[in-house]
Amino acid sequence: MTSPSAPPTSAEIDSARKLKESFARIRHQVSQVIVGQDRTIEQLLIAMLSGGHCLLEGVPGLAKTLMVRSLAQAMDLDFHRIQFTPDLMPADITGTDIIQQSESGARQLTFVRGPVFTQILLADEINRTPPKTQAALLEAMQEHAVTVGGKTYKLSEPFFVLATQNPIEQEGTYSLPEAQRDRFLFQTLVDYPTRDQEGDIIDRTTGSFAGKIEPVITGPEIIEYQRIVRVVPLPEHVKQFVLDLVRSLRPKEPNAPKWVGPWVQWGPGPRACQQIVVASKARALLQGRLHVTTEDVEALAAPVLRHRIVPTFGAQAEGIDSDAIVARLLKDLPRRQSVGAL
Repeated sequence: MTSPSAPPTSAEIDSARKLKESFARIRHQVSQVIVGQDRTIEQLLIAMLSGGHCLLEGVPGLAKTLMVRSLAQAMDLDFHRIQFTPDLMPADITGTDIIQQSESGARQLTFVRGPVFTQILLADEINRTPPKTQAALLEAMQEHAVTVGGKTYKLSEPFFVLATQNPIEQEGTYSLPEAQRDRFLFQTLVDYPTRDQEGDIIDRTTGSFAGKIEPVITGPEIIEYQRIVRVVPLPEHVKQFVLDLVRSLRPKEPNAPKWVGPWVQWGPGPRACQQIVVASKARALLQGRLHVTTEDVEALAAPVLRHRIVPTFGAQAEGIDSDAIVARLLKDLPRRQSVGAL
């Protein structure tokens, strides 16, 4: 899989099979604690395989925090949690320089690392802190590094930010800046469980049941799997499908449908193309395929694009949100069927 036209080597096929098996074991471990939420867990796994970050949105009480903690345990990665509050300061996230005195009496600045120095960072209720503090994560998310006092400190690899937020129409929340939302690969909507699932939750959490999660994968293995994802071939027709999809959401694009202008104030940038392709490659491997199809793109279009589209006031007044815009556009674009399996 060294080029789009090169057939996969036997070693790469073995690695792809191992990847699928490893992440199936992760799903099994997490399912001991989390009931349902299969789509959410799949998107979290795809984000990690893609080397991206994920924003989970849902009302309180849907086990978003527990889900992220369980994934960290199943992956044997360092884990830190930050509870975002209105009085949280940037230094509470990144760390700060403090003056310390040595035994000889000399004073020097010493950098005390903040909780961002981990491998999985849970930014809990990220929209409950002002934009200035939210922005403290920007460099960490993009560069996997933190700069304090003019000195840059690299973060451990792999590094993921998995943030949770309550719907922004709830009291006491701040909308994330557009620049930070764009750093998230997915914005995943966490929905209520079904009636049967909620009954299972009652049984598990009000009795003597105690699920235990065992680590099944290490950090170096995740880094290797991320490399395998990057070399999965991307067929030309799928690439063109991605370009059609993303560019059609820009109101000033000549080939955009006529309805996009009245509905979309601002469309996604090139990062959307990059991330939907990498995420589609990861999904293909988890589905047992060594190539990407338009089905992968369609399945991930909403979580990749919903936070990168700004609907117009007129669209919002009609009750049209980003998901509705993406869904309508997908109906207008040609679809192609996926083939092949490991």
